Amino acid sequence: MKVAITGATGFVGSRLVERLHKQGHRILVLTRNTSSAQKVFPAGAFPNVEILAYTPTISGSWQDALAGCDGVVNLAGEPIAEERWTPEQKQKILNSRQLGTQKIAEAIAKANPKPSVLVNASAIGYYGTSETAIFDETSSSGKDFLAQVCQTWEAEAQKVKDAGVRLVILRLGIVLGNGGALGKMITPFKLFAGGPLGSGRQWFSWIHLDDLVSLILQALTNPDMAGAYNATAPNPVRMAGLSQTLGQVMQRPSWLPVPGFALEALLGDGAMVVLEGQQVMPKRTLEAGFEYEYPNLQPALSQIIGKC
Repeated sequence: MKVAITGATGFVGSRLVERLHKQGHRILVLTRNTSSAQKVFPAGAFPNVEILAYTPTISGSWQDALAGCDGVVNLAGEPIAEERWTPEQKQKILNSRQLGTQKIAEAIAKANPKPSVLVNASAIGYYGTSETAIFDETSSSGKDFLAQVCQTWEAEAQKVKDAGVRLVILRLGIVLGNGGALGKMITPFKLFAGGPLGSGRQWFSWIHLDDLVSLILQALTNPDMAGAYNATAPNPVRMAGLSQTLGQVMQRPSWLPVPGFALEALLGDGAMVVLEGQQVMPKRTLEAGFEYEYPNLQPALSQIIGKC
């Protein structure tokens, strides 16, 4: 199998490339920075990886490279919770997903032969936030900024169906692994200064990185999978529960909460990503027969912390 991947040098993408390469598949890495990608995937260690420069939001000759690929995985997008949401940053967040996916769909439509499947990332932000509601793939979308971004993002991906290409949309929860959001929480715990973010009552819908990669692989290879699937573990927790479990695994106290106003001062509206949450269940994912290696939080954190 030959798979084209955007966002391949990121937290999720790099693990996906490693897994595909280990299984003997060929990978086409689409990247804005070829020198950086070559450091992540050196030719000697990754002989099955081809690296191609592209501009995600602009049509170009790079689009021709999707012809002959069996599948495409689109993971690219501006980070959501790392900078204050100025009007300019919000536009970057939207454009990177809307235009980036638009150009991928455009390339797939004109490819000959076409990939058989597009696996496109989205996010559980699609549902909006709530302390009381339970969301699954049949739930309606929210109305806040992130929900609107996800709706626009998914709408661009839907266009590949007009070309007869199977589409799988994975609405990602918070991905736990050695890095990402968890990596930022581990440091204060190591310094005996860990604790929940905000009130602690907000829901935290998560998935282990290895389970997410396995779900992407199943989406690529299972012709019966189509439509939207929640990429979350079946046992979400509240933020206070996450902090308590992380403290237990690390043998550190979880006593120093980070007040919401401190995050708001740092991130502005972007703080809602961690201060508000949603309880998301992977109903269709389970119905598709996906088997989680880490359905529960404590074993997932134990495996991750053991590698840190």
